Amino acid sequence: MVLPEDQARRQVLDAASRLFYERGVNGVGMDAIRDAAGVSLKRIYALYPSKEALVEAALIAREREVHLELVRRTGGRAPARERILSLFDLLGEWFVAPGYRGCAYLNALAELGGSAPRVSEAVRRHKRSWRELLAARVAEAGGPPRLADQLALLINGAMTTAALGDPRAAAADARAMAQTLLEQAIPA
Repeated sequence: MVLPEDQARRQVLDAASRLFYERGVNGVGMDAIRDAAGVSLKRIYALYPSKEALVEAALIAREREVHLELVRRTGGRAPARERILSLFDLLGEWFVAPGYRGCAYLNALAELGGSAPRVSEAVRRHKRSWRELLAARVAEAGGPPRLADQLALLINGAMTTAALGDPRAAAADARAMAQTLLEQAIPA
């Protein structure tokens, strides 16, 4: 049975995203993606002409899901400070989830670096998206624009620290530091 293109694409992206995150991009061959997705290599290469194209597509698909969750978490009527801190609560949930291996985007960038410009651009777009969301919430709270950059730096550092050490401590420390930054930058 031949799968419709959108279903084949979804199965390949789901399998690739999961395997790349679990094993690393370089640790996953196209045969493993074929087996996990249940889609032939010929069809995979018809959908994604290169592994770089597949990695980029997997990151873009993941970005949509992450962005929706970030907007959901920071929306609503709570005070802007609390909505910003809710991002750190979300990080805490991610950090303790089974199989957490750090930021999928930074992991892909670390593995592929300059050898995959399309992947590098997907990572930059993702990080810009985080920064833009932070900038909007900081502006709503009446904070200085630079605070968004500081919070983004804190978030990226927490993601890495959680993957290397105690994820609960990384989440708690990052949230406490964010709260301190917010208190200093935005008078009550």
